[in-house]
Amino acid sequence: MKRAIFLLAALFALTTTPALAHTGVGSVVGFAAGCSHPMGGLDHLLAMVAVGILAVQSGGRAIWILPAVFVGMMLVGALLGIMGVGVPFVEQGILGSVIILGAVIAVGHRLPMVVAVGLVGLFALFHGHAHGTELPAAASSLAYGTGFAAAALLLHVVGIGMGIAAQKTSDKLAPVAVRIGGAAIAAAGLALGVA
Repeated sequence: MKRAIFLLAALFALTTTPALAHTGVGSVVGFAAGCSHPMGGLDHLLAMVAVGILAVQSGGRAIWILPAVFVGMMLVGALLGIMGVGVPFVEQGILGSVIILGAVIAVGHRLPMVVAVGLVGLFALFHGHAHGTELPAAASSLAYGTGFAAAALLLHVVGIGMGIAAQKTSDKLAPVAVRIGGAAIAAAGLALGVA
């Protein structure tokens, strides 16, 4: 089981490209396009997996609250983008989400729930705005939105699975493995920023 989760995560990482999932790139019509959007950019993928890992690291109700907040606020951001409401610093917010969520995981301290929810919700707004802004007027926003929400949930589940798999390895190694994973996510975000 653990090996399958890590192989799935590696496959996602190897099949994505940075910054191709943003405004004006490729076809954005329908459910399939909505699903592929979060999977098509390494920045989106890493941030959404990081939310799942952070949820496990936070423990308790956070395991479902953080992914739910991310998807809900992502849909709000998408609606703002569809309506043409500008949100400043969207690309920086998306990139920042990868770096900051990775760093929070790497530090290994539990954030208070209100802080974790606020952080995840803010970053989700940026991700959602990128989704909504690129949606052409003729496309079905419902089908597209359902697709990217489903893909986001799948990536959260992958992160949750990775976090749980790490916890089951051993009491001493699990926190170290999760923190190293967080550092790798933050480093990848930094690398995307200079690419």
